[in-house]
Amino acid sequence: MDWLGNIVFNDREIENERLELTDPKANYILGPNLILRNCTLVLKVSARRLSLKQPRFIDCTFEVKQELKNYQSWVAASLKGCRVKGRLSGCDFGYWPEYTSLPWYQHGSIEDCDFSEARLDGCRFMDCDPSTLRFPKWPCFTILDPIRRAPELCRATWPGLVGDVVVEKLHKQPPRTMALTEHAPTLAKQLETTPEELKAVIEKFDCILF
Repeated sequence: MDWLGNIVFNDREIENERLELTDPKANYILGPNLILRNCTLVLKVSARRLSLKQPRFIDCTFEVKQELKNYQSWVAASLKGCRVKGRLSGCDFGYWPEYTSLPWYQHGSIEDCDFSEARLDGCRFMDCDPSTLRFPKWPCFTILDPIRRAPELCRATWPGLVGDVVVEKLHKQPPRTMALTEHAPTLAKQLETTPEELKAVIEKFDCILF
């Protein structure tokens, strides 16, 4: 750790190692020019303590020990063949160069990744092929191609405030949004319904995975 509290991993390739990013007082900076292969990364820091600058993660496992909230910087990373475990909310993955003009945000990607052991809430997958990804099962659910399917979804009768707050605004998602994953119990609690009522509508659509 330097005098600013930064722990920097850059200009190297790391293979078959376990990296624990768990010091709450440290700022972890991964990249640029960093490749990690077959590594396990244990994350137990807040979003503001984690900075990704175009790292490449290949066949890595992420163990998220503290819920990672509102973290868009995954779009500054390339993930291939990775597994993600733990709780993430408001996170974005994939290719979204419009998010910011910073150079390391111009090359993000995601493919062949497994989120089946993660709990995702309000997480988006940008400009990628969702068919290469494994999404978490119920009580999470994933809307595929949400912008294009928005008119169809809007015609349904949704319980509570789900229609007004979520479905009616799908067309306003960033154009590169290929999939959106929500957590039914969290959504139900916020929007005056129950997971069971929500599932009864979700089951009618082949564009929603659960």
